[in-house]
Amino acid sequence: MKRLNSKSGCAVEVTLSVMGGTWKPVILFHLLPGKKRFSELSRTIGGITQRMLTLQLRELEDAGIVLRTVHAEVPPRVDYELTELGHSLQPVLIAMRNWGVQYARRHDAAGGRHDDACAAAMPSDAADSKQKVA
Repeated sequence: MKRLNSKSGCAVEVTLSVMGGTWKPVILFHLLPGKKRFSELSRTIGGITQRMLTLQLRELEDAGIVLRTVHAEVPPRVDYELTELGHSLQPVLIAMRNWGVQYARRHDAAGGRHDDACAAAMPSDAADSKQKVA
């Protein structure tokens, strides 16, 4: 697990040490609605290699954010889901998504595309917060 002591004394640094980077917030966002298999995550998250997805999931599992369940089947089936601690990141992830949509609308003609890419992954109880911000 990464070191949690922040150099700056700012708790934002601790948060970023656990869930920061390019892929972790995206992975977490796509796990908000519920369990997903590795192949589902890989298909849903465009541009991520299998190796990177594996590494990021392992780090999130080590941090206690993601739960990995291996089912004794042939072929083996592995599910990933958010832990209770992982679900506590939902407001942060929804806020990041909403901010990104607003930013894209102001600065990029592709704003709608970004919104559509996340809409399928958004949990149903987050739809209310989307409408408030959008």
